[in-house]
Amino acid sequence: MMKKIKGLLNQIFYKTITLWIYSFEDLQLGSNVVFKLMPQILKHKNAKISIGNGSTINSSNYGYHINMFSRCKLFADRSNSIIEIGENTRVHGTCIHAFNKIKIGNNCLIAANTNIIDGNGHELSMDAPENRINTTDNGNPIIIEDNVWIAANCIILGGTRIGKGAIITAASVVKGDVPEKSVFGGNPAKLIKQY
Repeated sequence: MMKKIKGLLNQIFYKTITLWIYSFEDLQLGSNVVFKLMPQILKHKNAKISIGNGSTINSSNYGYHINMFSRCKLFADRSNSIIEIGENTRVHGTCIHAFNKIKIGNNCLIAANTNIIDGNGHELSMDAPENRINTTDNGNPIIIEDNVWIAANCIILGGTRIGKGAIITAASVVKGDVPEKSVFGGNPAKLIKQY
């Protein structure tokens, strides 16, 4: 009985947070988007964050199958940077940081403690490494196509395209092209199996 009451109270709490986030005028949210606890949302005034119909942004450990180290972070930190999350996608305890553009398709599963970041933060500056601290990187877009499953603790780097239906195994570091309907993983990630 107590478990049922706790579950009901959590649902009411999540709905309250979701309604509050829907009041943010600078986010583009489809219908029936669910926020489980409050994500960290950081957005340049000219940037765009959109989340499609029926998607879930989960920052709650309650009922989640692995330990989530931090709440979700959606960070579009440059003028004209873009974060697009498609329909019916589930994002758990993940940082999505766009310098340029990060596009996530429909029906994707992104497990906890994943970092999706399209920039390095700083330029390499090998000609003057002492000046590296004063530089900023412009980012290189990330495209995650429909039906992709990214397991826990992954890092997805700028310039990556993950094809439809691909699976990224846990704790992988991914950069470059991932074929559709493949299993890809490791550090650095490589093709494990192609279907």
